[in-house]
Order: sequence, then C-alpha cells, then structure tokens
Amino acid sequence: MTETTALLRPHAEQAFADELDALARLDDRPRPPAWRLSPWAVVTYLLGGSLADSTVITPKYVGPRRLVEVAVATLATDRALLLLGVPGTAKTWVSEHLAAAVSGRSTLVVQGTSGTSEDAIRYGWNYARLLAEGPSDAALVPSPVMTAMREASIARVEELTRIPSDVQDALITILSEKSLPVPELGGEVQAAKGFNVIATANDRDRGVNELSSALRRRFNTVVLPLPATAEEEVAIVARRVEQLGRSLELPPVPAAAEEIRRVVTVFRELRSGQTVDGRTAVKSPSGTMSTAEAISVVTNGLALAAHFGDGVLRPSDIAAGIVGAVVKDPLTDTVVWTEYLEAVVRERRDWSDFYRACREVTA
Repeated sequence: MTETTALLRPHAEQAFADELDALARLDDRPRPPAWRLSPWAVVTYLLGGSLADSTVITPKYVGPRRLVEVAVATLATDRALLLLGVPGTAKTWVSEHLAAAVSGRSTLVVQGTSGTSEDAIRYGWNYARLLAEGPSDAALVPSPVMTAMREASIARVEELTRIPSDVQDALITILSEKSLPVPELGGEVQAAKGFNVIATANDRDRGVNELSSALRRRFNTVVLPLPATAEEEVAIVARRVEQLGRSLELPPVPAAAEEIRRVVTVFRELRSGQTVDGRTAVKSPSGTMSTAEAISVVTNGLALAAHFGDGVLRPSDIAAGIVGAVVKDPLTDTVVWTEYLEAVVRERRDWSDFYRACREVTA
C-alpha cells in the first residue's frame, strides 16, 4: 500500500499527482511567473481531456468551460478570485484543484468560521519566544497567507463570509498593496510574483457576514451554478461516489445508476419547487438540497448495502439518508417531506419500494 492510498483524504496534488506530472511534462504553452502549468493546462486539468501521449485527464469539475477559463485567467492577473455559490456547488473542490494545478500545493488554507481571528490571515506569535526574546523573525508565526506571499503560491480562504467583517478586512491591504506590514518588526512581507488568493463564499446559510464593498472590489467574482440538467448532476454524483468508494475502500457494489438517478430527482424537485414534468408544485425544505448532499446520501447508502445489506444498493439503503438531508428543521421540513411523499412519490408506480422505505424512516 502506497503512502497516498493509506491516507483517508489525500490532497489534490497527491491524489492526482500522475495527471499533474503528465500535464507539466507535455505543457509547452507560456506559464505565468511561478506557475507549475500554463493556464490552458490548468483548465484541462479541471475539465478533463486527453493528452498527446494518450494520458487521460479525468474531469474534476463539470460545468461551463467559460467559467473555469475566467477563474484561471483571474489568477494570472493581480486580481484575487472569489468563488461564489450556494452550498454544494463545488466551490471548495474547485478552489483546491486550482491551487494544486497552479502552485502544486493546495494546503495553504484559512478556514473561515465565526471564531477566525486576524492572526489567521496576517500572522501570530510564539508567545514563549516573544516574552523571552521580544519581537523577532524567529518568534513570528506566519499565516497561510503570509507563507503564500513568500513562496509565490496560492492561498485559499474558505467560507470568507463566515469570518467576522472586521477580520475580513485584514485582506484589503494584502490584496491592494501585495504586501503585509509587520509593524512590530518595523518591516513588511512583500508578495512574490505568482502569489494570489482564492476565496469561497455563499450567502444562503445562516451566520453570514456580508463583504464590505472595499473588499468585494478586490475580488473578481465567479458564480458557480448548480448543475443545469439532471443528466449532468447524475454524472457528477456517480463520479464522486465512485472516487469516494475507492478512497474509503468500501466493498464493491454493483452499478447503482437507478438509485442515483432517483436521489438526484428528489433533490432537484425539492430544490426547484416542482416535479420534473412541471405539473405539480411542491414545497421546498429549509436546506439547500445540494449536489454535495446527494453524494453523501448515496455514499452512505453504499456503505449500508455493502456492510448490512445484500451488496446491492436498494431504496432502503438510501431512504434514511434522504430523510436526514431533507429534514433539517423538524417542525417545518417534516411537513414538506410528508407532503412530497404522499403527493409525488406515492403516485409513481415504479417508486413503490422507495415510498415504503421512506415511510418506514419518516417520523
């Protein structure tokens, strides 16, 4: 077993090292300063394709090519990139793979939460050395952003709108001046060519802090949409479930296309507020019913089928996961789900087994 296969969740540059190496070897197009690949190769890495030596690059993102091209072109300028979208639109996934393709390193991450402090974006101190020696380079603890500035890499700021507004604004000087003042040492850290920032944000969940207009102006915003068609979403779910199954070393389960399509159909109908044929209006639950949640439901179903079932993904394996994804607020979402079951699912003749399975696990 190799070191990478022993990891629960390898970083993008580890999991797809062979593809990145093949692209770097065959990529003869101009590269911006400090980039491992050309912009064209970065887009190919994200969207997939075949290389001259017959190496197949697997798609990491399924969506409009132009959006990916705009995102990559932004990183080649002095503008930072903001990936905006509802939860589950692969913002973090795209951010990680962009950083891996551009810098060969996706781990310089600031994870935004309500408790994220300014030190996480700027720098902190080793207080034992600070008290013993006073302010010094040795006592300084660089943030991922400062490290990226020094190393000409991409820094990632996840869930930017989760970070308190006054802490968010610590990025303004970094993005405007490409420098980070360190007044305690009477100096600054200037960004090397190749440094940039990718941030992700959504404005749907609770606990969101709006970006100031001054900070928003420093970003070029790319909105990642939900999958346009059911076929596209089914393909995304199937691909990610297969990858996760291999990573988690789940026992093999026969093709589950029918149940994946059923999960995607339920999610799309509840998300849009109407059935796929447009004939019946349905209420939408409080959650976002994202593609990421659909992937989680199917993966959990595969684990149930492999370990506690007969090795075939069945409605009973996915029912509990779907109910858990839909019913976030027990008071309102239970009503929404029950009405959907009775008005839509029950009326579909080939969904009778799914209806019974869902009724058994619905409170």
